[in-house]
Amino acid sequence: MPLVFESRTLPNGLRVLTARQAEAQSTAVMVMLAAGSRYETAEAGGIAHFAEHIFFKGTERRPTARDLSFEVDSMGGEFNAFTGKEYTGYYIKCAREHASQALDVVSDMVLHSRFDADEIEREKGVIVEEMNMYRDTPTQYLPGVYDSLLYGDTPLGRDIIGTKETVRAATRQTFMDYLERSYAPSRMVVGLGGAVDDGLVAAVDATFGQVPDRPTSGYEPFADAGPTGPQVRIHHKESDQLHIRIGGGGLPIAHPDRYVASLLSTILGGGMSSRLFSEVRERRGLAYYVYASHSQYLDAGSLHTQAGVDVARVDEAVSTIVAELRRIAAEPVPAAELAKAKSYMKGRLVLGLEDPRSIIAFGLRSIVLEGEVREVPEVLAGIDAVTAEQIQRLAAELFATDRLRLAAIGPFDDEARFMQALAA
Repeated sequence: MPLVFESRTLPNGLRVLTARQAEAQSTAVMVMLAAGSRYETAEAGGIAHFAEHIFFKGTERRPTARDLSFEVDSMGGEFNAFTGKEYTGYYIKCAREHASQALDVVSDMVLHSRFDADEIEREKGVIVEEMNMYRDTPTQYLPGVYDSLLYGDTPLGRDIIGTKETVRAATRQTFMDYLERSYAPSRMVVGLGGAVDDGLVAAVDATFGQVPDRPTSGYEPFADAGPTGPQVRIHHKESDQLHIRIGGGGLPIAHPDRYVASLLSTILGGGMSSRLFSEVRERRGLAYYVYASHSQYLDAGSLHTQAGVDVARVDEAVSTIVAELRRIAAEPVPAAELAKAKSYMKGRLVLGLEDPRSIIAFGLRSIVLEGEVREVPEVLAGIDAVTAEQIQRLAAELFATDRLRLAAIGPFDDEARFMQALAA
């Protein structure tokens, strides 16, 4: 695993990030952009995710989706994309001998996709069925319910996938307007990971480096209203299980206490020896899955827990989770538990960076969202520097009663019932 990334900026503003691994037998080619659902207008909600689909439908040189997929399959490559609220990525991972071809395919897609009107119309049905799938899968739909409660009617509070109305209303011009605002070289970073030679790096200059830059649009800043009292939102769905997400505030991605927040979520719900797993699942048998996570954006964040519990025991489940949030705010984390959490975080980081695709994605996400690469040793040192006092202080701030939020999906409508549990 390389501990040093090579970064440079081309004259048109496009950045190139390289993570070379001398012994690697594969290469990852990835393009990541500071472009996601947060950069959309409300009327074009979901267009960032929709565009990701259409980029796979053909270019002038490779006119159909089958032409693209056939070529990547012929390399034995992995071919995919992802859309978040603040970034979008496209990548191919392949054997090192196909690296130049992989770069040619990715650059052709990102720079020369046709956005055929007929393909757009056909894909609308696919997106709508994807929405239906998410709505029928509480573990996937619940984060959107929670975000709408936390961030309200803002780009951060709206679903990445959009609504059926905005998707059905999209035209080719909707896509062209979005791409004009967002897909400019100064918003892109091209990443090369694994087996990378100088010829591959030069090929980036010959393709992406020739695209003229242009002005782009920014995002709507999130204005946090601060403590407003506990809040609850329930999405009614007949089920034998209630899926709940409980949390407070969070920290932006570049906040000085970001490693404190990461360790706080790890102690609460990272791994099978975490507090929530031990208390909620192992000791009380209240849930099959339970975890904690810290979601971070450029100017906002959320540290939350999530679990799926028996509808007959929801009151005990909620009170147990809230009690654990309050306990970590009231009592310093014992030294042995803190050391274990640090080792867990560092181990998971190292395991997650074992292949070229994950390494380059780590570096790209850092440079797209923070403007610079966070080297792995810096992250490990940041984790090691966290103290028990810092964790207790941050927990008391984030989990104060007037900051608590609860979102749920299940066969309930009585929000007051859950409000009492948060305020108790």
